[in-house]
Amino acid sequence: MKKPKFIHWFKDIRIEDVPLVGGKNASLGEMYGTLTARGIKIPNGFAISAAAYWEAIRAAGILEDLKETMSGLDVTKVADLAVRGTKARELILGAGIPDNIWREIKAAYGQLCDEYGSETDVAVRSSATAEDLPNASFAGQQETYLNIRGDYALREACGKCFASLFTDRAISYRVNNGFDHFKVGLSIGIMKMVRSDLATSGVIFTIDTETGFRDVVFVTASYGLGENVVQGAVNPDEYYVFKPTFRQGFRSIIRKNLGDKRIKMIYGQGGSKAITQNIEVPEADRRQFCLSDDDVLQLADYAIIIEDHYSQKAGKTRPMDIEWAKDGITGDLFIVQARPETVQS
Repeated sequence: MKKPKFIHWFKDIRIEDVPLVGGKNASLGEMYGTLTARGIKIPNGFAISAAAYWEAIRAAGILEDLKETMSGLDVTKVADLAVRGTKARELILGAGIPDNIWREIKAAYGQLCDEYGSETDVAVRSSATAEDLPNASFAGQQETYLNIRGDYALREACGKCFASLFTDRAISYRVNNGFDHFKVGLSIGIMKMVRSDLATSGVIFTIDTETGFRDVVFVTASYGLGENVVQGAVNPDEYYVFKPTFRQGFRSIIRKNLGDKRIKMIYGQGGSKAITQNIEVPEADRRQFCLSDDDVLQLADYAIIIEDHYSQKAGKTRPMDIEWAKDGITGDLFIVQARPETVQS
């Protein structure tokens, strides 16, 4: 089979590939290709390049319709924004995934299924990219779809990802930051799910986000899939590790705060059509820390390795914002995302 035009496996992607696959996917590729050798676990997967998005728009002949829909938009008029956003998304959803692109996606998904099992569950994540502005951040602007299984669901999720470039929030963000809607493309990351629905997940910052103090690793953790922590829908446990002593081999947690961890996101159950759902966490589980000290220290180790790597690449200290997930079946800790921290740094 000839080399795919639109598919790039994580192992072949590096941080310099932001224009091709967006920031999230470029970062995953960078870590998969350079840091797995240092013991960091990253789930396997691939990116669908932003070129596929433009090909889908071109093949459907909807570019002029999209431009007309966005022409003269005033994002402060919320009702008008909602109408235009809906129309833009409907145009892209109607375009769907062209057959030539779908064949490549299907073949790559088939390879993941060969590795992990038939109809394996994947996360489908959007990663926007402005080709002429590789350092622009679009974090949190587009959609993520979890626990996607099988060809039909995957094709549908990819179409929804492309359409999510025109969520009301993403449209407003681009207008308010001076980005041309038609210079921003969308790449998609397809990654094996980590079964943190059966365990825990959270976020790590290699800086104290409240004070900007750089000598700590700040770990947050809660039960279930990580979206609740990322979106601030749950009050997680918090752990602080002091970097200087950690680097010298004195590995200890200097502070812990117990969060209430009221809900957790799990895979949809039984006859439910929902792919994921939130359920309440039992009182006894809420009253205890959801991570062992060993796991916290392992995550701190990963975080310091990641920060050192990105700092070396940048030629200056780069505090990082890292998403992690624990697999409830294997007990392994995985890194599922890392980006430079933007609040304090």
